[in-house]
Amino acid sequence: MLPLKYLLSLSPTGAPSLESSRSPTPERLRLAGRALVIGSVATASMAAGVAGASATAVRHGRTAGRRRLAREITRTVARLGPTFIKAAQVLGTRRDVVPAWLCDELSMLQDDVPPMTATQGRIALREAYGDELDKVFVAVEKVPTASGSIACVYRATLLDGGTVALKLRRPGIGPRMAADLALLRRGAALVARLPMFRGVPVREVVDNLCESVLGQVDLGREGRDLGRLREDLGSVPRVLVPRVHPEASRPAAIVMDFVSDLAVDTADRCSPALRRRFAASTLAVVYQMLFINGFVHCDLHPGNLYFKRGGQVVVLDAGFSVQLSERMRDLFANFFLNMSIGRGERCAAIVLESAIGVSDDADVGAFTEGVTDLVARSYKLSAKEFSLIAFAGELFDLQRRYGVAASPELVFPLLSLLVVEGTVRSLDPDIDFQETAKPILNRALFGIR
Repeated sequence: MLPLKYLLSLSPTGAPSLESSRSPTPERLRLAGRALVIGSVATASMAAGVAGASATAVRHGRTAGRRRLAREITRTVARLGPTFIKAAQVLGTRRDVVPAWLCDELSMLQDDVPPMTATQGRIALREAYGDELDKVFVAVEKVPTASGSIACVYRATLLDGGTVALKLRRPGIGPRMAADLALLRRGAALVARLPMFRGVPVREVVDNLCESVLGQVDLGREGRDLGRLREDLGSVPRVLVPRVHPEASRPAAIVMDFVSDLAVDTADRCSPALRRRFAASTLAVVYQMLFINGFVHCDLHPGNLYFKRGGQVVVLDAGFSVQLSERMRDLFANFFLNMSIGRGERCAAIVLESAIGVSDDADVGAFTEGVTDLVARSYKLSAKEFSLIAFAGELFDLQRRYGVAASPELVFPLLSLLVVEGTVRSLDPDIDFQETAKPILNRALFGIR
């Protein structure tokens, strides 16, 4: 095991830091302390987990052993706190680099944390607004209406009497998560140097993961992203993204219009016709982001996607959003179009063209053949039989098997579809994902209105 001193002497790129010979700084001491906590928790938990998984595998088989190990990894992550929970949630979507049996378990991680206390809320308000609080709000309710590991949401009243939602970052969470992410980057730099990970884009995956988590800590950035989404989706009928109040927001707080009567089970109480409309509108939101604007909300789970009985789809929480380059937006649109018309060889070529790495022993021919077969089989399925999750799972398995590392820019758009597939299917089991996309694809690629 590499000594902690060596780990902390590395820069995020994996090279020894110029600071390694100097006296410890307060920041390095904080990192050292946090590393000791993480190391002790992870070592103890995983030692027990591996032993238990091995015993389970002997008694009940390899599959049962994997499930046991995945559960132990997830429990360990939960014990390590919000940074690792958020990172694991993102990593659990990367089925191109993480085995499906582990992704399934990681994707179930939830921010199961109590709301801020009244004292914590006062501290958080002071951190966010200092002496300006009375210049922004008439009142802020003491009990949050929603709670997460990074922030809580409060109902508040502006000076002009308007009712707003105040998303307030938990006190002290920023520096702690920054330290944890610094350690993750250093750990990735070490892992990337191991022979067994040669050709695997460890640093790229972890860098992308860290950026995704940081995007959820910087509420100033999230506020701007939410404003961008509202502008981008303004042309999609029956879609509501709350208006952000930038003059009242801060880096540690987002102030937005308060949307009343939001409940996760609203659609369950609506007519079949309205449920089908919800499904079509949800897909329109995702396709508009993917193929037209290129700015993608990657986390439209039921806590961020709501339906109102008036027929509106409400999109919240833009913390996990990515901006696609024009090139990647075009490549993804072409991938989806060729998938929908059965051109598997072209789909394989797009994945290879956009890949961030192809290992030295990659079998490009076998990969192309596998993708061509996958697209041909999927193309023949009915709308009800076709599953994006199954399609993506097999595609990612082909990538891992034949040494092709897909670009995160290609993976995250697909992720945004995978996240909403279950919701859309529950609303309209007969909806055709590929056919519904064609009008928007034609507009994006060929300018056909």
